Amino acid sequence: MSEYPEIFRLRQTFDRPRVEDIAAEVDAQLSSLSLRNKIQPGQTVAITAGSRGIANIHLVIKGIVDHVKSLGGSPFIVPAMGSHGGGTVEGQRGIIEDYGITEEFCGCPIKASMETIIVCQAEEGFPVHFDKHASEADHVIVCGRVKPHTNFFGDIQSGLMKMMLIGLGKHNGARIYHRAIKDHEFGTIVRSVGKEVLSKCGIVAGLAIVENAYDETAKLQAVAPEEFEEREKELLVLARDWLPRLPFAQTDLLLIDKIGKNISGTGLDTNVVGRKFGW
Repeated sequence: MSEYPEIFRLRQTFDRPRVEDIAAEVDAQLSSLSLRNKIQPGQTVAITAGSRGIANIHLVIKGIVDHVKSLGGSPFIVPAMGSHGGGTVEGQRGIIEDYGITEEFCGCPIKASMETIIVCQAEEGFPVHFDKHASEADHVIVCGRVKPHTNFFGDIQSGLMKMMLIGLGKHNGARIYHRAIKDHEFGTIVRSVGKEVLSKCGIVAGLAIVENAYDETAKLQAVAPEEFEEREKELLVLARDWLPRLPFAQTDLLLIDKIGKNISGTGLDTNVVGRKFGW
């Protein structure tokens, strides 16, 4: 019987850029877009809140709310998470409230609904769905984290574009788009739906979040609607560079002590453990 190889403990450190003052940075980023020229006093602004556990997300959303208020706008928050939360109003509202995104903390209403409108037919032949409450707002600000997806590939993965696709598409849209992936590449679908939403649904701005290897807020970037795709490509490169890495280029055996996820997915980040290319 052969002996086990020697085992030793290893500690890694990674680059750790951090945004220290979330509220100030959100305000500075959105101010760079001169939204005062687009959002008029009294106009309503829907702000997306997703289901992923993003660091400081309650502070980011409140920062957006406060900026809209400073312009005289009337903000409200829309849960934007596809079919998460059991695909129910109560479930989706409960998820964002668990993250600290409450009406009391943010100082504005939360309008949760699973109802969508059909914006149009995409070029590929499927309907484009969009959250009903968001569709009734004068403007929409899309907020989301940019990061490599655990399953999909390409220069656009998780981020603002996907938030318009799955998040604001709610359960109705998520069901259709996940089915469409059998016939079309993810990049084709996200660009096709994104183009229609950007041109028809009142998207006034985006706020992209990038985290470091320690799951901390590393960068906040306000993005004009016409720049969503290009800026997201650049931010995805940055997000990939800031991912944690295993300390070995190749391993014969990887034992993972603990995995788990309270929403959905693989239970671990396939980009980190190197299993994205199939199980």
